[in-house]
Amino acid sequence: MRHRMVSDLMTTSVARVSRDTNFKDIAKLLAEFDITAVPVVDDDDRPVGVVSEADLLRKEAAQLDPVGLMSALRPQPADRAKAAATTAEGLMSSPVITARPQWTVVEAARVMQQGRVKRLPVVDEAGRLVGVISRADLLRVFLRRDQAIREEIDRDVLTHTLGIAPGAVTVHVVDGRVSLSGTVAHKSLIAVTVRLCRGVDGVVDVSDSLDYRVDDTDSPTAHPGSRRSQLSP
Repeated sequence: MRHRMVSDLMTTSVARVSRDTNFKDIAKLLAEFDITAVPVVDDDDRPVGVVSEADLLRKEAAQLDPVGLMSALRPQPADRAKAAATTAEGLMSSPVITARPQWTVVEAARVMQQGRVKRLPVVDEAGRLVGVISRADLLRVFLRRDQAIREEIDRDVLTHTLGIAPGAVTVHVVDGRVSLSGTVAHKSLIAVTVRLCRGVDGVVDVSDSLDYRVDDTDSPTAHPGSRRSQLSP
């Protein structure tokens, strides 16, 4: 099975700023490209931080309420420093969490979740910026056509990986939801089949009504059977 990689989904035309880019130019860039954050790079195009809308809004939030209805905020020292900053170096969040082009969608999603970030700059082997991957980019795997998902399960999971004879298992896919029916050789193969199908890009859920010819889970006295026969009185 070939999982979609970050390189397949990332945006390669990436806006970026340097450490000395001023506040207004950053705000203009976010508006011009309709983005919510921009990487900050050094002279070798290596990401050193990220400036987001939230970083810029700290300056606005630190201002006094012009009509006097709200009390002044008491920000932490780090927030006060960002509110007073006028260039990317003072505004940015650092260190920056990055991704690699060869990561799978799963790897990128886990790093985003753990880091609580919405996007990751993508860097090459030398650490230079080559793209950006966002949550929206990762969700594009769920736009795969049902036919493409079914064909990958038939070809890569059932035939090539598990060696199940063509026609032994029938695969139906509707809106990314996979249902499996048919008969496999061993009972233990059912859980393996379902797990591998769940790992196919674009799959939302997997259900099965698979039977088996041999129950190999009752060691050491495995015996022939099936879900139907074992449920029969």
